[in-house]
Amino acid sequence: MSSPHPRRWLILGVLCLSLLVLVVDNGILNLAIPSLMKELGASPADIQWIINAYMLAFAGVLLTVGALSDRYGRRRFLVIGLALFGGASLIATFAQTPAQLIACRALMGFGGSFLMPSTLSIIMNVFDQSEQRKAIAAWSSVLMAGGIAGPSLGGFLLDHYWWGSVFLINVPISVLAIAAALLLMPESRGQARPVDIVGALLSTGGMVALVWAIISIPERGWTAPAVLAAGLVAVVLLTAFAFWERRNPHAMLPLGLWRDRNFSGASFSIVLMAFSAGGLLLMLTQYLQFVLGYGVLQASLALIPYMVAAIVFNGLGATLGKKLSNRAMVTLGMLVFAAGFLLLTRMTPDTGYPLFISGLMVMGVGGGLVGPSAYASLMSAVPPERAGIGSALNDTVQQTGGALSVALLGSVLAAAYSSGLPDGVPAPARESIATALAIGDPALARTAKAAFVDAMAMGMVVGAVGAVAAALVAWALLRPIETPAPAGPPADSPASPAEVSEQV
Repeated sequence: MSSPHPRRWLILGVLCLSLLVLVVDNGILNLAIPSLMKELGASPADIQWIINAYMLAFAGVLLTVGALSDRYGRRRFLVIGLALFGGASLIATFAQTPAQLIACRALMGFGGSFLMPSTLSIIMNVFDQSEQRKAIAAWSSVLMAGGIAGPSLGGFLLDHYWWGSVFLINVPISVLAIAAALLLMPESRGQARPVDIVGALLSTGGMVALVWAIISIPERGWTAPAVLAAGLVAVVLLTAFAFWERRNPHAMLPLGLWRDRNFSGASFSIVLMAFSAGGLLLMLTQYLQFVLGYGVLQASLALIPYMVAAIVFNGLGATLGKKLSNRAMVTLGMLVFAAGFLLLTRMTPDTGYPLFISGLMVMGVGGGLVGPSAYASLMSAVPPERAGIGSALNDTVQQTGGALSVALLGSVLAAAYSSGLPDGVPAPARESIATALAIGDPALARTAKAAFVDAMAMGMVVGAVGAVAAALVAWALLRPIETPAPAGPPADSPASPAEVSEQV
């Protein structure tokens, strides 16, 4: 590891800005769905593809792009990702048909796959170990803040401008981040190695099939032939990928990483954390809007205390992580996270906002404590020359855990809501609480709200179980990070073969 870069904090600001444009965009899009259906003539099937095209392109190539960034340059891939994401966003604002917008969203997902893993791998390159935890805390705070800021910004834009504004906002931010990256960041890359074409094809095909199967579950069901077929394809291709990587001397994904308890423990903890939290906003935003009667913008603003708690305790987690072990921090944080879920099981249609935000802030505290230690534990186990693929793997497990959470918790919520309604309720009202409220019957509305809150409690129990499982995995697997060897050559001397830095 070379000496920390003198402009590292400015670089961190650019990386956080780059990450923010990605996570904010995903939060904005859901609010634009009514406008897209009305002004662009998008059908429900079109809307599904507008959302899913991004996720399929993003998750499908993450591992491949992360490995290639180690080979050809992480800053280069960050800039390419920003250019693709910003350019596709600009084209999206002029889309005339749903098909054109779907194509733009796929290109945005492809750009995002270049962008997101590069942010964390560059952090690991420009900060030394004494400051990495603090930098990772800022990075993970942006992940949390962006998910809340997206709906707030989206609500403002859609109230004042047309639907294309939710994409146009990405363009100036991308241009600014590209300029700053070229001016401030050093280039870094790992040792040159042959490109693993077979591994890239197998991982891409396997991840696309896996993600498609997961995101299709809410619409088609767990036992639908298409879902089962896609799941089988995913298993076959990803198994073949593992066998190929094990025998390939130039594997894109070094499977030996999984033998490191910190890497495997952090990975499993992160995927369980993502599973616990992934479907959370799906439930909570519906509670705010349908049970408490909040508008879209008011609902997003109501989540700000959660964001503040998470950011504050992210910083505290980075500080405590220097005194307590990653094992203790992740275990403690996930248990606190589980306590927040359990507190939310006590909600009723009449408890209102105070209990809601109390439980959510407890979860913000837990998530803030977990983030820096979990990410630091995972990335510390990755050799510096493979930081890109390590970061991509972190993003992949998060995306998979989050997608599975939305599918599973969404199914649990829908089934529990429908079964919780008494006999005699009209069939359309059983489909969703939104449909039940739209009927306009006050008695039915009260019944639907009670059934929805009871269904939420079951979803919260599932989330709590996932959080406790993450705590148990962390306690069983994580171990202290070994003190690194003395620092390598200073930034102005020739770099080692394993880590080439071209200072700008």
